[in-house]
Amino acid sequence: MFVTSAFAEETAPAATESTAHSGTGVPAEAHGTFPPFDPATFPSQLLWLAITFGLFYLFLKKVAMPRIGGIIDVRNDRISQDLDQASKLKGEADAAVAAYEQELAEAKKNANAIGQQAADAAKAEAEAARKKIEAALDEKLGEAEARISSIKANAMKEVGSIAEDTASAIVEALVGGKASRAEIAAAVKSVAR
Repeated sequence: MFVTSAFAEETAPAATESTAHSGTGVPAEAHGTFPPFDPATFPSQLLWLAITFGLFYLFLKKVAMPRIGGIIDVRNDRISQDLDQASKLKGEADAAVAAYEQELAEAKKNANAIGQQAADAAKAEAEAARKKIEAALDEKLGEAEARISSIKANAMKEVGSIAEDTASAIVEALVGGKASRAEIAAAVKSVAR
């Protein structure tokens, strides 16, 4: 326990005279005032307060505040550098996004052009194939019509002889005699006209 010298002198004789103790190590008769509240010690307390405050002020002014100011300046510099770097990176990112969007637009334009070219080429190929098939079909149709007309012409040529043979067979079956070939041919030609 800290005791000032004045307090120690005041209480020392009372402690020697007293025979009764309260169990706390302090004599029972000692009823002095608490030293910080004793008006007799105010001037020394104020002096030490002023000295301590002055020393504390000088310590803060010469040691603590310059260090704190330096730390704050370093942090401000670091923050401003970080903000500058962030704005630079943001500008680069914006430029990259703009370049990406431009390239994407060009790629879409190229893809549309390639798709249109492919569609046009496919359409042209389909049209050429269709015309080729139509030409082949027209050729086959012409050949079929020529064959049909030749078959018809041959059939028409033979119709006369078939008609003559059939008429001769009918005359024989009905009349029972034979007719001359010239008569039957003249009868068939007269009916065919």
